[in-house]
Amino acid sequence: MALLLSFDTATSHLAVVLGNGAEAIASRTDATASLSHAERLNVFIAEVLQEAGRELKDLDAVAVGTGPGSYTGLRIGLSAAKGLCFALGKPLIGMGTLEILLAELRSSEQEFSPKDIFFPMVDARRMEVYTRPFNVKGISLEETAPLILDDAWCASRPTGARTVVFGDGADKAQELWACYPEILYVQGIRPNVRGLAACAAAHFESGRFSDLAYLVPEYGKPANVAQKRGAH
Repeated sequence: MALLLSFDTATSHLAVVLGNGAEAIASRTDATASLSHAERLNVFIAEVLQEAGRELKDLDAVAVGTGPGSYTGLRIGLSAAKGLCFALGKPLIGMGTLEILLAELRSSEQEFSPKDIFFPMVDARRMEVYTRPFNVKGISLEETAPLILDDAWCASRPTGARTVVFGDGADKAQELWACYPEILYVQGIRPNVRGLAACAAAHFESGRFSDLAYLVPEYGKPANVAQKRGAH
């Protein structure tokens, strides 16, 4: 089995896992709202390696969540992953954070129908989220895009199939989901240990590696950068 170091820094939930294939053998998480990823990420990496009795040179690849999510968080995660891969000469695996959320959900004991459509959601503030639909096999059906959660979107969901919503973006709209029984809301799903390990293993086994120089974060939408008055 491949020894894979995986982490996601796209949201307020920081997770680091050392996996033997898809099996997590050591992990650390931080679900506080302090967003201290810059301080904790490298500490967590050192701790999971020490707990497993492994060294950086033992890794077969490094996997990182590429977003969408926090601009600062994503830059922290990708910088760390690229630095490790460059220094160690190891392959880099870029995994979408929505993909990790879906893998986390699928690792739970929840049962789903072949017709279900899955919408992992990352919070984009107010009632906006970043999301994209997947089918039950984990195949993406559209591109990632910002979405406003409202009655119009809920009413537009197709009949005859459940819409499954989850992630920190979905958690903030519990009152909305309660009005639409055909929408299945699954609470508390985060880009966590099982999803990271499963995603990393799937990418490694199928040879889906990323270019060290050209892998960039998937921010979800352009940064809102204002110029000073008089700047050109």
